[in-house]
Amino acid sequence: MSSALVGIGPTPVEVPPVVHALAGRLRPGATAVPVWRNDYGGLTVRLGPAAAPSRTVGPYLKWVPEASACPDPLAEADRLVWAGSFTRLPRVLDAGRDEHGSWLLTAAVRAGGEVATSAVEPRWRAHAERAAIAIGVGLRRLHDALPTDTCPFVRSAGARVDALTTDTTAPLDDAERAALREALGEAPSVDRLVVCHGDATVPNTLLDRTGRFAAHVDVGDLGVGDRWSDLAVTTRSVTRRYGAGLEPLVLAAYGVAPDRERTAYYRALWDAEEAVRTRRAAGGPVRRQDAGRGRGA
Repeated sequence: MSSALVGIGPTPVEVPPVVHALAGRLRPGATAVPVWRNDYGGLTVRLGPAAAPSRTVGPYLKWVPEASACPDPLAEADRLVWAGSFTRLPRVLDAGRDEHGSWLLTAAVRAGGEVATSAVEPRWRAHAERAAIAIGVGLRRLHDALPTDTCPFVRSAGARVDALTTDTTAPLDDAERAALREALGEAPSVDRLVVCHGDATVPNTLLDRTGRFAAHVDVGDLGVGDRWSDLAVTTRSVTRRYGAGLEPLVLAAYGVAPDRERTAYYRALWDAEEAVRTRRAAGGPVRRQDAGRGRGA
C-alpha cells in the first residue's frame, strides 16, 4: 500500500474528528498523534500525550474508513492473534467496526528496553546494509516460526489471481478480468510453502535501536503461500527505500539464492493487485503508472 511516514512525507496529516473521538473512547484523555498514512484513507496514530517521545508511549491505533480499499483491520486482528502464538508481533488490545470505519488497537513492541521503530525511518538510510540484513533475517524468522499446517489463512498465487479476476465487487469488466488472468499467466511451481507476511516491506519491519530485527507489523494479508511471494516484494522495497545493490544482502541474510522467475511473477501479481486497489479507491481505470507502487514499498 502506498504510504508515508508522517514527518517524512511531504503533506501534513490531519487526524479526522472521528479518529480523535475513537481514540478518546479507547483511551480516555489520550491524544491521537499521526504516525502513518496510506493513499486509501487508512491512518495509524499513536495514543498518548502529543509531546511525549515516540519511544516511550503507545499504543497504536490503525483506523480504516468504511468502504476503503485498505485491508480490514479486523482480519488483521485475527492474524495477529493466531501468529502471535508463534512469533513476536504487536499484541491486540482492541478491534472493532462502526458506521465510520474499522480499527485495530495494538501495544507498542519493545526491544532492548525501548519501543522498536520502523526500518523506513531516515536514520536507517545511513546504515542501509545493516538494515537490509536485519530485514532478511526477520523475514526468515517469520517464515520458519509459523506453521503452515495449522494456518487458517491462504495467500497462494491461485487464490490471489482468483480474487482479482472473479471478485464481482472489483472495478473490472469481463474483458479486463480475462486480460488480467492472461497477462499474469500460470504461477511458477512452489519453491517452499510458508506462512507469508503478505506485505513484508521496509516500513512493516521493526528494528531495535542497534538495527537488529525486532518484529513485523501490518499482517492483514498474512497467509500460506510460496515464500517468493514475500521475498519478491521485500527485496524490491529494500531497493526503493535504501538504494540499489542491496538485494543480495537481503537474500543472503534470508538464506536463499536469487530466483528471477519467481521474483518477476510475484512482483507482477503484487502490481496487479495494487493497480486494482488503486482503481477501486479512485473509481477510475487501472493505469499503468499505478502498478508497482506497493502498499508499503
